Amino acid sequence: MLKSIQVKIVMIFAILGIIVITALGLFCLYRVENITQIINISNSEASLLKQESKQIETAIYASLSIFVIFAIILSFFVARVVLSPISKLVKSAEMISHTKKYLSDGKNKTEFDDLANAFGVMNHELQENLNEATRQKKQIETILLHMTDGIIAFNIEGKIIHINHAAKTFLNINENQNFEEIFNKYDVDINMEKIIYLENWTSSERKINVNDRAINLFFASFKNENDRPGGVIVVIQDITEHVKLDLMRKEFVADVSHELKTPITSIMGYSDTLLQSEVPEEMQKEFLSRISIEANRMAELVSDLLTLSRYDTDKMQINKEEFDLGELVKSTFDRLKLEIEKKNQDAECLITSDVPFVYADKKGIERVILNILSNAIKYTPEKGVIKVYVGFVYNDAYIKIIDTGIGIPKEDLDKVFERFYRVDKSRTREMGGTGLRFTNSKRNFNAK
Repeated sequence: MLKSIQVKIVMIFAILGIIVITALGLFCLYRVENITQIINISNSEASLLKQESKQIETAIYASLSIFVIFAIILSFFVARVVLSPISKLVKSAEMISHTKKYLSDGKNKTEFDDLANAFGVMNHELQENLNEATRQKKQIETILLHMTDGIIAFNIEGKIIHINHAAKTFLNINENQNFEEIFNKYDVDINMEKIIYLENWTSSERKINVNDRAINLFFASFKNENDRPGGVIVVIQDITEHVKLDLMRKEFVADVSHELKTPITSIMGYSDTLLQSEVPEEMQKEFLSRISIEANRMAELVSDLLTLSRYDTDKMQINKEEFDLGELVKSTFDRLKLEIEKKNQDAECLITSDVPFVYADKKGIERVILNILSNAIKYTPEKGVIKVYVGFVYNDAYIKIIDTGIGIPKEDLDKVFERFYRVDKSRTREMGGTGLRFTNSKRNFNAK
């Protein structure tokens, strides 16, 4: 069909061109002959006019040839641009009509059903894959949004392509800043090109301080879909608590060293004196008594350290049992009466109600009571007042200790349960203690 239309176009253009060019050529020849007959001219001029008429004929034939070629080219162009899409559309319509007719006849209907089913399965699988990709994308976005660590992704040009809320909070930045602006702000000596191209030879971790918080930055490069460098991802972690804990551990080592050094020095001094000279019997007893006291002090410190180690390694056995809480508090209070009398303190233990038996770790509760009560005695001045109350409210038993000691400043109350933490380090070191017992012996219990 396309070829027949093409031939028709060529024929139409060719015929029109031949008619127009022939008419113009004949008109020109007719005019030349009329001029020759009307005007008396010489033979030489007549021959010139005949030559010109021949040239006109030659030009006519050349024009006809050129026009035919042009018509053919034009027909091909029209056929390609205009007729080809129309022809494809007609063929598609014919194919659809034939298919409908074929199906309506009921011949080989099963084959078309199988083909339709195959396309349906492919479409279903494609839709499932798209849904799964969308679901995974949303999951990743949700995870990044709610991560406590900050995440920033930079492209190869240093522009932010993704950032979560934690990163914005940690570094006080926005999405319009680039790599250099962000890290130059905090004087971070880092080079993006080195991270991308020299990752194995470049340190990818930095530590900075932002608003009294310790921040750790970890840099890693990533690649794009063509396995070429695509940019850098920065993971931002708040390590303030780790830094504080490390500082507390260092202070704890110093405190324990001091606590051990003092009794060891005393024991060595008294023992050397007993060994190197003749000491009166009364002085020997005094020296031996001091050695015993310092040895017990060391034993208590070592016991606290071992208890801490058991709690940290989950090797501490907790044996729960029923016991009389009021009786336990009274017995613990009586054990410390000697210390109370030494400081002439007004101390009293009161049972405010009929407390039923409680079910808890008896040794752990005893350790807590002993720790709090000994601290009350230690940090309450001479002739101070200490009151211990044991009571029962609803289904809970309680122990309350009130004293007139130096107390804890309001700004340090939220740090009471921090391990190794002590408010006045110079004062506590003077009086002894490492801050271990109370924080590591905390227990909850209910009355039966």
